[in-house]
Amino acid sequence: MPPWNLAVLRLRARRFGRAMLGLATPPHLLDISGRIDNPGAINSFAVLPPGLAAGAPLVVLLHGCTQNAALIANGTGWGALAETAGFALLLPQQTEAKNPRRCFNWFLPTETARGQGEAASIMAGVAALIANHRLDPARVYVTGLSAGGAMTSQLLAAYPEVFAAGAILAGLPAGAAGDVAGALTAMQTGAPRPDESWAAAVRAASPHAGPWPRVSIWHGTHDPVVNPLAADGIVAQWRLLHGLPETPSLLPGATPAHRLEVWRDAAGNTVLERNTVAGLAHGVPLGGRTGRPGPHFLPVGIDSTRRIARFFGVID
Repeated sequence: MPPWNLAVLRLRARRFGRAMLGLATPPHLLDISGRIDNPGAINSFAVLPPGLAAGAPLVVLLHGCTQNAALIANGTGWGALAETAGFALLLPQQTEAKNPRRCFNWFLPTETARGQGEAASIMAGVAALIANHRLDPARVYVTGLSAGGAMTSQLLAAYPEVFAAGAILAGLPAGAAGDVAGALTAMQTGAPRPDESWAAAVRAASPHAGPWPRVSIWHGTHDPVVNPLAADGIVAQWRLLHGLPETPSLLPGATPAHRLEVWRDAAGNTVLERNTVAGLAHGVPLGGRTGRPGPHFLPVGIDSTRRIARFFGVID
């Protein structure tokens, strides 16, 4: 038995003991950093719920700048949701040695290109969890906030055959920048450019020619860190790849501040959605049931974590 599987068994035994005593147990992050290939020199953690079934889904969750794996797991509520719903959660974590503000280096091709750097480390974690815990390789998803959202875009572009869907919160399109200066400009301006160039950036990122991942986009109208216009580029990127019409359907949102636009394929399935939250600053919208309010985890009556989990299909 691999040593980290033994650690999972020990964790489950401790959790069972606490449950028998009626004690709540917060989601436990298992450090798997030293047990996987790591060309990008990042750390990796996992939430592996007790009784995790063979064929369970896997969600990759990427934190923003100055954050870490535990903070994003607790702030968004994805950690607790993984344990109650019975899916695995992979939490890559940036180090200060790689980026002083602990941002994923989404703007450096050496860290985001297929088979290189941080992207390769994240994918090594995906492969290890699937192999060691018999997870469903057809149900792998990725989501992230800010720099984690921008890295989500890069992963969807570099490994579109791996991810069934992704959710990008306050992020940028794949290919929005190639260095630090370009990243700052893209964040300030939203990186406007012709729609087709966005789709071309994804086509150039891998040999894959489709089908493409489904994508959920989230952005606040009052985001002072990443210009809300960045969401336009993400929409264009995936709308053209999926061959969808320019005009979406408008559905009821969770609150009057929530504008939900969806694009459906020929079979009527939603493959692209855009969630715009009026008045929202830079962060994750919380609805009160899931997550923990704090900096960049913003209680606005919209449970984005559960909505994304339903979009992925990991909860009903």
